[in-house]
Amino acid sequence: MVKEIERAGLPVVHMCTIVPISKTVGANRIVPTVAIPHPLGNPSLSHEEEKALRRKLVEKALKALQTEIHEQTVFED
Repeated sequence: MVKEIERAGLPVVHMCTIVPISKTVGANRIVPTVAIPHPLGNPSLSHEEEKALRRKLVEKALKALQTEIHEQTVFED
């Protein structure tokens, strides 16, 4: 799905827990997330900590969307 959306001219960020799979399917902008059962959160954190974690991941994805790339890129910390 990521490749088809990009083929239409829209940049896409694939937020995932298993980066090698994203690379295999051909995602160009990859943002690693937390864990398979909770990719964009961590239920063991307090409400405030989890909100901060989610904000950080979304901000990282937005930065990845704005970044010009020429090959598959993993946006880590």
